[in-house]
Amino acid sequence: MKKHTTKYTTQNIAFISDHASPLASLGGVDTGGQNVYVAQLARFLAQGGYHIDIYTRWDNSSLQQVVNWLPGVRVIHIKAGPVAVIPKEELLPYMTEFSKNMISFIDQHNLNYELIHANFFMSGLVAAQIKEMLDIPFAVTFHALGHIRKIHQGNDDKFPKERVQIEKDVANLADYVIAECPQDRDDLIQYYHVSVEKIVIAPCGFSEQEFYPVKKHVARRILKITGNEPVLLQLGRMVPRKGVDNVIKALGKIKAMGKRARLLIVGGESDHPDPSNCPEIARLQKIASENNVLADVYFAGRKGRDLLKFYYAAADIFITTPWYEPFGITPLEAMACGTPVIGSNVGGIKYSVIDGETGALVNPNDPDELAEKVTELIFNNEKLKEMGQNAIRRVNKYFTWEIVALKIGKLYKKMIQANREKAIAAQAELKNPIKAA
Repeated sequence: MKKHTTKYTTQNIAFISDHASPLASLGGVDTGGQNVYVAQLARFLAQGGYHIDIYTRWDNSSLQQVVNWLPGVRVIHIKAGPVAVIPKEELLPYMTEFSKNMISFIDQHNLNYELIHANFFMSGLVAAQIKEMLDIPFAVTFHALGHIRKIHQGNDDKFPKERVQIEKDVANLADYVIAECPQDRDDLIQYYHVSVEKIVIAPCGFSEQEFYPVKKHVARRILKITGNEPVLLQLGRMVPRKGVDNVIKALGKIKAMGKRARLLIVGGESDHPDPSNCPEIARLQKIASENNVLADVYFAGRKGRDLLKFYYAAADIFITTPWYEPFGITPLEAMACGTPVIGSNVGGIKYSVIDGETGALVNPNDPDELAEKVTELIFNNEKLKEMGQNAIRRVNKYFTWEIVALKIGKLYKKMIQANREKAIAAQAELKNPIKAA
């Protein structure tokens, strides 16, 4: 196996995103924030002059192995196990094959990468194996940490028990670990003993081209939303940890207070919500019925990204109360549309949402507190308008993908420079072994 050469023509970067392809439809169990992160970061890095190859597992036989997706961005499908959709919790046994086939692809096409940016722990495992074989440095964004997941999900966590040790090994072997928020950094230090010097904080972002303010009455007309009741929105993956049940229970408490509101829930495995196809929707419908709000909750199903801004803009408040959240992109998208956010006081949400300014922070799994906060804000139009304006200013100042790409690009430049200096030193030693000694 040949080592990675020191041929520098363009700044070629390899992304690895084992289960989260930028080509996938969003809203399902295994499609969400990581897909968006990989897609948007690659897009904006390419606009800045990088050439990005995104390696992801081949799970659809109708897709070509190499897809020229955007200018400067290719998606390369790597065979690892059956060419079929497999839950990400079951993919670890196929990562050795992923590494082998990715290395073969690199060799066969004589590719030279300055560095690898791995996304998720299994991608980090692949990157570590490739670093050993081809001497390519890598950075890793974990997107979620197994230890934190285990704290909140316990025995419901279906990932292999080796996950946490793999994460520790990957963090140790990585040149840098990218934390998405201060809480992520603190968790890496406390539970994984990663040195502060190795951690760089770079958040997730939102696309200004996709998410921007739309007049509420226009958005509601487009979505055919009628009536005068306040509209609450929950949008994201349909999995228990996202706490959608908490929002439904809060809606029941609001109704019991004599107040009325409607809840739109966007997400799921298909465009038309089907409880038989999405057990989480079936569970949530049962909870809505038990809380006497089934008629006040509308499950909209999975929606294309071109429609999401209208859902955000149509809502009076966007609510997201997960048990934990490594970062959370949907609050940024909502705020970019001028909609205040009530979110869990956890992880990245407490970093992006400023309590009392761009929305409010509440404890997860506390429908009483959530109901109280909603009723405090939902009928205060002046306060909501002020929060919406604050939200627009905040996300455009700190959280555009262009800003995120600049931060990541700064890290890449540092890594590339260090690797080039290392290569030059190694070449000098080969030419002058006596002098080097």
